[in-house]
Amino acid sequence: MVLQEGIKRLRKAGIQVEQVDSGNPAESREAIESRRQNLDLVILGGGDGTISSVAETLLRCRLAFAVLPLGTANDLARSLGVAGSMDDAFSAIIANHRQRIELGTVDGHYFFNAAQIGLGVKVAEKLTDDVKKRWGVFSYLKALFAALTRWNQFTVSIRVDGRSYRMKSMHLAVGNGRYYGGGNVIGEDACINDGQLSLYSLKPQRVWKLLLLAPLLRTGGQRRARRIFTATGRQVEIVTKHRMAIYADGEPVSRTPARFEIHPATLEAIIAPPRD
Repeated sequence: MVLQEGIKRLRKAGIQVEQVDSGNPAESREAIESRRQNLDLVILGGGDGTISSVAETLLRCRLAFAVLPLGTANDLARSLGVAGSMDDAFSAIIANHRQRIELGTVDGHYFFNAAQIGLGVKVAEKLTDDVKKRWGVFSYLKALFAALTRWNQFTVSIRVDGRSYRMKSMHLAVGNGRYYGGGNVIGEDACINDGQLSLYSLKPQRVWKLLLLAPLLRTGGQRRARRIFTATGRQVEIVTKHRMAIYADGEPVSRTPARFEIHPATLEAIIAPPRD
């Protein structure tokens, strides 16, 4: 009902809208490709994984996009300032306030928010559709506690813009946007158009110590903790002794060893208008 009311608002504002229902990413990509010559804006309703799945198509078709926050986490919508409500998202589209944002890549796969290795992957694996449906906004917390019972440490070699590091880790994240994992902040100064990837690695520690770090992880204060390694750069290379899964925007995309890069000013997005 809210969606239909929003579409009515767009049409009343003079915006021509064609609504297309998609059952999977392939259908979404085909719908965009087949209409590319007649589109000025693609409005995407769904979660971060759904929106990330069409990133390459948007880039290839050189189309601007807007987000309707219909997912569980809505981290990209947070980075764009339109996660407050559907009404806010439709108001931003009508205002047509646009800004160029960046995409990250891991081994050539595009992502908006963040890619993760280790504990973050286990959380994503526990975050099933059933958990999302039953727990809603608390589903990430539920998945985290389930994952904590099975985490394993690993040794990782990290190279950031030519600077090399080696350490033990239980979780590593490389972010392009500001938010990931249901509203966690990848770094205090991170934003989706700062020209940098933001990386942090959690050193192995007991669960109770990790829980004490939770407020810093939530607000982006990782660099203030001794047991968290942080770095920023345009290129990141990750090598682990054993091949490890990499999830980006909540979906499996690659395995280590991996190369991450930033693609600045890549896409034009609708963002929340500045407040007076």
